Formats: sequence, structure tokens, C-alpha cells
Amino acid sequence: MYARFCILVLTLTAAATASFARVAGPGAHTPDRFTPDSARVSNPDASARNQRLYDSIESKTNRRAVPRMLYKMLFVKPVLDTTMSGRVTDESRLLQPYSGKTIGEITIDRRQIFDPGGNWLERTANKTHRLTRERVIRRDLLFKPGDTLDPELIVRNKQLIRSRGYIADIDVTVLPDAFDSTRVNLAITTRDSWTISVDGGWHSEGRTMVGLSDANILGWGNKLKLMTNFSRKDFSYGGNMVEYEIPNVLGSFYTAEFAAGRDFYNSTLDMGLRKEFLKPTDYEIGLTYSDIKSKRYMVEQDTSLLVKERNLDAWGGYSHYLRRINSSVYLTGRYNYRRVSRRPLVGPHFNPALHDQDALLVGAGLYREKFYTANMIYGFGLREYLATGYKAELTTGYSWGEFNDAMYLGMSYETGGFRGVGYIMGGFTLGSYIDLNDGMWQRSAVDVDLRWFSNLFLFRRSRIRQFLAFNYTQGWNRGTGSDESIRFTRIDGLQALKEHIIGTNRMILNTETVIFTPYQPLGFRIAVFGFADFGLIGYSPNIFKNDFFTSFGLGVRLRNERLVFNTIQIRLGIAFGKNGLVESEYFRLSNSTRMEQYRYRPTRPEIVEFK
Repeated sequence: MYARFCILVLTLTAAATASFARVAGPGAHTPDRFTPDSARVSNPDASARNQRLYDSIESKTNRRAVPRMLYKMLFVKPVLDTTMSGRVTDESRLLQPYSGKTIGEITIDRRQIFDPGGNWLERTANKTHRLTRERVIRRDLLFKPGDTLDPELIVRNKQLIRSRGYIADIDVTVLPDAFDSTRVNLAITTRDSWTISVDGGWHSEGRTMVGLSDANILGWGNKLKLMTNFSRKDFSYGGNMVEYEIPNVLGSFYTAEFAAGRDFYNSTLDMGLRKEFLKPTDYEIGLTYSDIKSKRYMVEQDTSLLVKERNLDAWGGYSHYLRRINSSVYLTGRYNYRRVSRRPLVGPHFNPALHDQDALLVGAGLYREKFYTANMIYGFGLREYLATGYKAELTTGYSWGEFNDAMYLGMSYETGGFRGVGYIMGGFTLGSYIDLNDGMWQRSAVDVDLRWFSNLFLFRRSRIRQFLAFNYTQGWNRGTGSDESIRFTRIDGLQALKEHIIGTNRMILNTETVIFTPYQPLGFRIAVFGFADFGLIGYSPNIFKNDFFTSFGLGVRLRNERLVFNTIQIRLGIAFGKNGLVESEYFRLSNSTRMEQYRYRPTRPEIVEFK
């Protein structure tokens, strides 16, 4: 009877979360050794009770074929609990004793997704999965035998490889040479991720998309995604899309991308080749071409209209490290060609975002970036790399427009890092066009961002982290039409607000408190969160004279390391305006995990965003 009850519970759990099912990826394995940010479960009694429960379920279900199959499908091996450690680690400091030594032999040990000897599902996944080839990992290394060991470069390289979708984990072990004290050998251990996934999307007007992707084709690290579209009303065919990406072409650190196809009335041809800044002294270069026809959202009209646009982008830059100030100086340039062949009505000051344009931009500045590791920030204990540093940039350029020419001037600054009160990040971007006919400043905008999350606080047996985010965006001398007004968005907005409000000035304060509880009923880790958002938006230059909105809510995030399902988030919320209750998103169920990475390296010169 007990076995039947357990099988029923497992079946109901699978049915309730089937739409969120994913094969275990990064973190779904037992680490081979402790990492500096690892810790054991602080509640041994709860862990022991859960272990006895799972042992009993396994024993009961092993007696018959069907229960045994259900158990193996729904359960995976537990991982080492790291959710009780929140300390920040400077991994480069651990490697400092070996700084300056010559790198000798570099060996690579590649490991499958799961350890051998696991359950049926794990063994099947390992047999199905093509292990990443050694040359693919070796071509991602920023160092080679004979180079001088640089601790920060090692950490930067670990972050780069861990950012690949096909790698779940990487360790770099330094082994002193027994015969030469000036030489060290490096042993690199990698763990693969499960890279095959199914995707889907429900769009307006009955359009439906179903896709299949593999981020590690034949172990080469290349990504292929195929999508087909049909109408869920009459199942009529809507077209196919294909996307292909090579993240590191022949070890050059160039990324090649290609996408083509159609989706009913939308069509896409997109191709590009680019290389980003990876080291303090480095270069970047890129070339992209796109020919896209798609519906574009018109903020002021609150509707979508079909637009066809061709775009050619070419950019490049160089950075040089200055040891005296521990920063890099850089210079970048960009040329952009845009032609819009299908569009709504345009005029000198109407729908300027849809004007034909040639633009030349130049950027110059200073930057510094370093990575630290921590956990329990946006994940449930997995090691996370966060950048610290700063970037200061001046941007100028010239635009040959369809109706008039203009000069662009802009500046930006952002900085962030771990302080005594937690992680603090702040920055601003300011920019404007200058009409060369009358000398007037046009389409000016300023964007200010401040973000903070606290250290972990201990409350009895729970861990608490507080998040704050502030955004202020203002535009003046703007035109009318597409992209000339702003609204609340998913990123800069109120979580539970659904009402459509626009303006040229916006200010938002988002707060969220996350409690990582010690309770593990049936092995589920539980994080409870509450949020409060406050926003002002409108056309008045005085931001406090604009319309005020607020939203409140709470939710729960569930994660069981034994189950193959991803983190499940359930959120309740309500929104208010100055006149009372407004249109709200009262309930939201999702399995998306927020993963924000702050970076301070330079990119191609950009116009200040106004959205």
C-alpha cells in the first residue's frame, strides 16, 4: 500500500510539472572535490529523514517493473548541498603562489554528464550524449605551454568555458613540477551538460512554434536549432526557421552565427562573425548583416505593424593594459547602414527609428574587470561568477539621415563590486543628437541604473538576501512615433502591472527579499520571496508630477536536486495606481531562473537606449 501511495505521489508530481521538465544540466552531478564555496547540509536530521524516505521508496518500487521505471525516470543522484555558503571567493588569490611560473604540460580530463554506475536514466543520457571533443576544450584556452601563469587569466578562462552551453563545470588544478621549481603543469577537468532541448511558443493570432535544438552537435560545441511554425486554429503550415552557431571558429575566438527562415508573415536572414574583448590587451571585431521582415511594436499606438529592414553593421576596437593604473585604455569604431523598405508613414520628426540612415560612431575610454565567485545569488547554491570593475567611455559620431544629418555626443560610466554591505553596481548613460541645420539638440536621453544585493543574513536556520534595483530614464526633445516614448518593461517595470502606460520620463524602484529556508519536504529546497515595486511614468519634466503605480506580491521557488525538473516559481501579485486597483497579473507560474551577469568590458559604440 505504501509503495502504491508513493507511486501515486510521483505520478501526480510529474503531471503537475510536465511542462517544465528538463534534463538535468549544470550542477546535476556530484562534484569530485569541495570547491571554496561549498558547504554541507546544516540540518542533518532533515537530511537523514529524507534519505530514509528515498531509500524506502527505492526499495518498495524495485519489486516491480513499472514502479521501478517511474522511480528511475523521476529521480537522479543528489548533489552536494552548497546552499548554506554565501561567501565570496577570489580564486585568483588561491593561485597566487604559482604566479609567474612557466606553464608546462596541460592535460584535459573530460567527463560525461553523470557519473558512471548511475540509474537507468543517467546511463541512457551518457550513452546518448556525445562527449565534447578534447580539441574543442583545448581551443578555448587563453594560455598554452610555455606561457607564464597569470592567476587572473586562469579565472577569466574558467568563466569563459563555463559560459559555454555544453560545459556544466570546470576545474583547473595546478601541479608543481617535481624536477623544475619554475615550472607547473595544469590538469583541467570538465563536466559536460545535457544539450538537447525542446522549445515551444504560443503567439498571437493562433501562431505556434515548436523547436528542437542541440548546443553540442557531434561534440564539436556548435549549436543547431530547428523550428517549425503552424496555426493552432486550423494547423496550417507557417514556415521553418534554422539557426546555427559556432562559438569559436578554428580556435580564433571568433563566433559565427547564421539564421534564416520564415514564420507566417515574418522572415529572417541574419548572419555575422564577431570577436569580443577577452584579455586586458586585446582586440574586437565584428561584421553582421540582417534582412528581417517582422511585426514591430509601436509604443505610442499600442499595436504592432509589419516592418522590413536591412541592416549592415561593422565594428572594431583595440585595448591596451596600463599596469600603472591597473586598467585598460581602449578605442572602438563602428559603421552602421540601415534601410527600411516597408514601414508606416515617416517624417522629419515622425518615426525617426524607421528612417534610412548611415552612421559612424567612435568610442574611447578606460575599463577594468575581475571575476569573483559566490553562490545563493540568482541560483540555489551553484557557483556563480560575478564581475567587478568599471568602464568609462566617451562616444561621438556622425549620422547621414534620410531627412537631415546630425552629430552624436554621448558619455557613460558604470562600476560595481563587492563591498562590506554586499554587491553594489551603478551607472549612467547620457547622449544626444545635434541637428547640423539648426544646431538644436534632438532625441536626447539619460538612463541611470543602480543595483544592490546584500550579503547573506542568517535567521535561525534560514539564509536571507535582499535585492534592490533603481532605474531612471528621461528623454527630451524627442520626436513622435516608434521608440519616441517609453513604458514599463519586464526588466524596468513593475512585476504585477499589466496596464499600458507610456511617457518620456520613468523612475522605478524594485525590491525583493529572498529567504532560502532549511526545510526540505520530500527533498524539495524551498526559497520564499516577496517583492514591492514603485514606479512613476509620464511626460512631465518633473518626475514626481507623473502617474504613480505600485505592485506587491510574494512567491515561492522550488528545487529538488534529485528530480530532473528545473526550478519552479509560483508568484502572486497585485498592482495599484493613484486611483486604486489597476489591471494586474495576479498569478504567474514559470520555470525561468533569473541569471543576471554584470559585465564591464567594452563593446561596440552604442546610442543611449530609450526603451
